[in-house]
Parts: sequence; C-alpha cells; structure tokens
Amino acid sequence: MIFSSSLIENAVNEFARLPGIGKKTALRLVLHLLKQDKNVVTQFSQVIQKMRDEIQFCNKCHNVSDHIICKICSDFTRKKTQLCVVESIRDVMAVEATQQFNGLYHVLGGIISPLDGIGPDSLTISSLIKRVEEDQIDEIIMALSPTLEGDTTTYYITKKISHTPVSITTLSRGVAFGGELEYADELTLARSIQNRLPIEKIVHGTN
Repeated sequence: MIFSSSLIENAVNEFARLPGIGKKTALRLVLHLLKQDKNVVTQFSQVIQKMRDEIQFCNKCHNVSDHIICKICSDFTRKKTQLCVVESIRDVMAVEATQQFNGLYHVLGGIISPLDGIGPDSLTISSLIKRVEEDQIDEIIMALSPTLEGDTTTYYITKKISHTPVSITTLSRGVAFGGELEYADELTLARSIQNRLPIEKIVHGTN
C-alpha cells in the first residue's frame, strides 16, 4: 500500500494495530476521520486519551470502573451474597446482557494455562478467596468458558474454597465445550445461567 502522505501512513499503521483491523479497514477509518470537522476528531482523540488515563479497576471485583469501586459493586439493589466468577471484563458484559443475573462479579483476569505461563498467582484468585471468607457469600457461579483450561481453573478454585460453606454452581452445558463465553449468544447464555448446576455434577460427570 503506497501513501502520498507519511501522516496518513502513520495513522493507518496505528489503527491497523487494533485487533481485527487490517490495513484496508484502517485506511477507511483514517479517511473517514480526515473528512470530519477538526473539532470532531479532537473530541474523538480526547475521549480515547481520557479513557486510557483515568480508567480504574474496581478494588473489589477487578472490573473496569470510573471509580475505586465500580457501579455494579456499589449498587445496593444487587444481591451481595452471590458472586459470578468470570475470566474477563468482556464476560461481565456478556452476562449482564442476558439480564438474568443480579448478583456481583469477580473478574479473574484470565484462566489457568500452564502452556501460556499463566498460573494461579497470575490471577485474582487470592482476592476471590478473601471475598468468600469475609463477605458472607452464599453462592459462587463459575461462569468460565467450557474449555480444558476453564474447567481446570474451576476445579482449582473449588478446592481452594472447599473449607467454606459456600454453594458452588457452574453454567449448564448450553455453551458448547471448547467455546468462548463472550461469543455465546444471549439466549443460550441466559439459559445456561438459569439452569446452572452444582459443581459436583460437572466434576464427577453425574449430570
């Protein structure tokens, strides 16, 4: 791709660094911005910069937040004794979109994957255990992707909190094995939440 302007070329290269954006798409985006009023482009860049500079992670659940404690954790109408454990921030958004869960979340920041160098210490498992022990949690819903790594993480966490009386459930297998939670359609995910199963049935294969 040949550019007559190094400024355009640099902008295209930066957009192309985004996931799912190739050079042709990046060029369309850059040319679109070029047609906009300067004030529009300035606002666009300022919003992105402000987001990156001021974004925080909730001290309780590790979700993205504008403040120390996120909107979900500070919402008094949410069920405080129920935790939905997810891998990523995008999974929080996926579960919220179903409108079938009114408890709190805990974002692990990944799943255990030795081949990728991700062990328990790389995740927020220790803070999850602390929440279970201190916050009178009645139920934990393990809403991890039904992959080998996801099941390994679920099993590890289950063992770590086995000394507590908390009830541990997991999504029903409406989400196909090997699939990523964030890509499940809302109806399937909603049914998986509604029909969640005690973790023993998944671990021992008695479902």
